Amino acid sequence: MSETLANLSSESRQFPPPEELAAAANVKAGAYEEAAADRLAFWATQADRLTWAKKWDQVLDWSNPPFAKWFVGGELNIAYNCVDRHVEAGRGDKVAIHWEGEPGDTRTITYAELLKLVSQAANTLTELGIAAGDRVAIYMPMIPEAAVAMLACARIGATHSVVFGGFSVDALSTRIKDADAKLVITADGGYRRGKPSALKPTVDEAVAKSPSIENVLVVRRTGQDVEWTDKDKWWHETVEQASPEHQAQPFDAEHPLFILYTSGTTGKPKGILHTTGGYLTQVSYTHNAVFDLKPETDVYWCTADIGWVTGHSYIVYGPLSNGATQVMYEGTPDTPGRDRFWQIVDKYKVSILYTAPTLIRTMMKWGDDIPAGYDLSSLRVLGSVGEPINPEAWMWYRENIGRNRTPIVDTWWQTETGGVMISPLPGVTATKPGSAMTPLPGITADVVDDQAESVPNGGGGFLVLRDPWPSMLRTIWGDDKRFLDTYWSRFGAGAGSGDEWIYFAGDGAKKDEDGALWLLGRVDDVMLVSGHNISTTEVESALVSHPSVAEAAVVGATDPTTGQAIVAFVIPRGSVDTEGDAGDQLNVELRNHVSKTLGPIAKPRQIMLVPELPKTRSGKIMRRLLKDVAENRSLGDVTTLQDSAVMELISKGMQTGKSED
Repeated sequence: MSETLANLSSESRQFPPPEELAAAANVKAGAYEEAAADRLAFWATQADRLTWAKKWDQVLDWSNPPFAKWFVGGELNIAYNCVDRHVEAGRGDKVAIHWEGEPGDTRTITYAELLKLVSQAANTLTELGIAAGDRVAIYMPMIPEAAVAMLACARIGATHSVVFGGFSVDALSTRIKDADAKLVITADGGYRRGKPSALKPTVDEAVAKSPSIENVLVVRRTGQDVEWTDKDKWWHETVEQASPEHQAQPFDAEHPLFILYTSGTTGKPKGILHTTGGYLTQVSYTHNAVFDLKPETDVYWCTADIGWVTGHSYIVYGPLSNGATQVMYEGTPDTPGRDRFWQIVDKYKVSILYTAPTLIRTMMKWGDDIPAGYDLSSLRVLGSVGEPINPEAWMWYRENIGRNRTPIVDTWWQTETGGVMISPLPGVTATKPGSAMTPLPGITADVVDDQAESVPNGGGGFLVLRDPWPSMLRTIWGDDKRFLDTYWSRFGAGAGSGDEWIYFAGDGAKKDEDGALWLLGRVDDVMLVSGHNISTTEVESALVSHPSVAEAAVVGATDPTTGQAIVAFVIPRGSVDTEGDAGDQLNVELRNHVSKTLGPIAKPRQIMLVPELPKTRSGKIMRRLLKDVAENRSLGDVTTLQDSAVMELISKGMQTGKSED
């Protein structure tokens, strides 16, 4: 893999940090040297940014790898760090959350009001019999009560399991059962694409299959009619009537904070377990460092959902621990119009925006004129998260949203890593479009070959993490063996030097000639074409660099001659003519464009022009389903798709897609 993933594409553009931002940056270049000189002392300094009830005795216990313990003996309360301490410091009147509902209703919640709500919710959970160590499932829309529910669990030491509010009955009940949860917190529904979307019926069916659930706490959001059982309790009749007085108790640094399930393509979901002290240390530090947050003046907006790890780390715990003022939005980016995001940025004068490449490419497809109609001058840092961002989307983001002024921090991390691992620092790094650049101070990431040897600059291979980090997953809930097999067996103990334990992220990556890191997507998404390993990410980037293409997804399909052949699914930009001969001509042009950009070996066998791609609710492209289409198989499970009808359109069109003669 190392040789053939080397350098199909190259990028020479570079953008140094704006001078003014660099001069006042929270984190400067010296942080890399400080961390390299003494990694554990560096992380201890970051932990000191938090308020501890009891100081730790040992920064890291790595005596039983890969089971790490950070800040051993230390005690703290996460909710206290995210809410109480800001109020005690006299900042109770500061806005914590500007909430924007999809229909246009709004709420402004200060830190003092947030403290009251979290305290009331904590008292209610205790009254419902929830104690430290119990598990609570949260299945909610993007409303402030979702963050309040998470913080209330953390406050009393209950372990929360947030399940994305678009998941099915089976997905929810499987997660409830695996965690053995006692309580579900939900809402009657939320607003999605202009209409109420019910949640309570899904919860009712899931609870009927889950004997461990004792109570269901329901927020009234939409006012829809809901079925009612003796387990159900209204939030406004319990939480909002409860005492606002609640004393936060400290918990051990290794106390379980949350379980977050990641669904593999098959089999049982993996419950990723994160604990308290190390997790909060890293998400608080990285939120401060990567986004250069100035809590007095910045308005921060992460567009993720709390159902994903990005929402946990960079909506709830990171920003609130830093006393940020943030925007939280309930709905979709195209409701009521495709300008909704830019309206929100303009309205709240958002200065830091953190969003996903999928969304950026969708905005590109909608056209440059939409953001051009808004004042986006408040923006000073732009972030990207969720998958590799191709250089053309990066440049579009910089030019059309950042107006060529703002640094872009493209962040690589995972549910498993808890916090950002690889990213530029906005006041330090000269960025390259499409590259996550280098590991953050205190993080040891590398690209290795099959023998766990580092590849040279210009080489490609497997992305790995060599040293433990504070916000790392502690295990898979209830399944230590799966934890070892999934993340630590690829380069087992003893790979590399001595008895080193190497975490394998599952992603391919390459180093360019300067040593900057380029993510190449999941190793599962690497195609073997005539003996060459080719990354789907690079072929997709080559396609999107053509002016007629808005978005592309690439899969490897079985081929009798080459082993695998490249099949591309392409969404043309809105103004592009694809009818008849024009579509045929575009097909030829795109195949030649890839060949010219990456070399003949990467030329797609077939290109399908499609109106949409199959995506999950979080925006991830389901390449597995595209592979089913490309190989003429019956489709796999489509229940997690945002729009399952997309696959019918693609399957029908596949017969007419042009392939190589």
